[in-house]
Amino acid sequence: MEKVLVTGATGYIGLHCIQQLLDQGYAVNGSVRSPERKNEIYEALKKNNTDTTNLNIFKFDLNDDDGWDEGMEGCDFLIHVASPIALESQSEDFFVKPAVAGVKRALKFAQKHSVKKVVLTSSVAAIFHGMELKEYYDETDWSDPENPSIDHYSKSKTLAEKAAWDFVENEGHPFELAVINPALVIGPSLSGDLGESNKAIQMVATGKMPVAVPLQFGYVDVRDVASAHILAMKNPASNGQRFALAEKDLWYKEVSKLLRDNGFKKAPKISVPAWIARIIANFSKEAKLALPYLGRVRSVKNATNAKDILGWKPRPAEESILEIAQQIQDMGLIK
Repeated sequence: MEKVLVTGATGYIGLHCIQQLLDQGYAVNGSVRSPERKNEIYEALKKNNTDTTNLNIFKFDLNDDDGWDEGMEGCDFLIHVASPIALESQSEDFFVKPAVAGVKRALKFAQKHSVKKVVLTSSVAAIFHGMELKEYYDETDWSDPENPSIDHYSKSKTLAEKAAWDFVENEGHPFELAVINPALVIGPSLSGDLGESNKAIQMVATGKMPVAVPLQFGYVDVRDVASAHILAMKNPASNGQRFALAEKDLWYKEVSKLLRDNGFKKAPKISVPAWIARIIANFSKEAKLALPYLGRVRSVKNATNAKDILGWKPRPAEESILEIAQQIQDMGLIK
């Protein structure tokens, strides 16, 4: 039985990766920073009818070598998901240092334990922030960490992904590497932790966003992101490739209409132009973070690596939005 280490086991994407791997017959090691959350993983998986017999959880993190040897022992593959993420404004050091150090540490131990292949979770944030402003991007595009307008999260994802490709090159390709670059990841959580990216839907469904600002995202279901990781892990044709993932692009006004049409009446009725959104940003920290992207199309919908190489078939983003909105409602978060 082949074994996979998944870092960030309590995380939104990581837990879905673990579930799918176990369901497909792999043995799985998972990493947690906080051992008290170990039971949360087992309970979530059992609740979703996944057998946890072949799952083992280890305590280690991005910033320290302790525990990595035990977690990596006997593993054939590494899916490295763990990385800092927060919608709230944080310092550059909060994002960049652990993201880059964590990638280097993970790959160092993968090399030490003769792992065959690593699949790294990156982001479209490592694609969109070059010096050239355009609407449509693909896997050949890279964010520029020296771009003065780049945010801390995007800088961290760019530098971490570059560190991974550099490690493989400089160490003489000790293992194969593939990278997953998802857009906004949405859809049901296996646990009570909704994840940071679902807050984009939560703000609309709960009415915390009173008007729909002109902001567009590519959307992709978390289950399809997890499946892309595993498809890339199994398929030799993914070696050395990046995979930008988005099922479709939607503006907030489209998300609001979808939710309202399906009974979520707190979703905003009114859309506002960019100039009004800029005024709102003076009173909303969430809106302020979106200022550079108001009214802009930034899309990877024409990127086809995942479909062409992996045979990836994502579900409609609208289904994912409605599923997570229903979960948010069931959790009592819509007052």
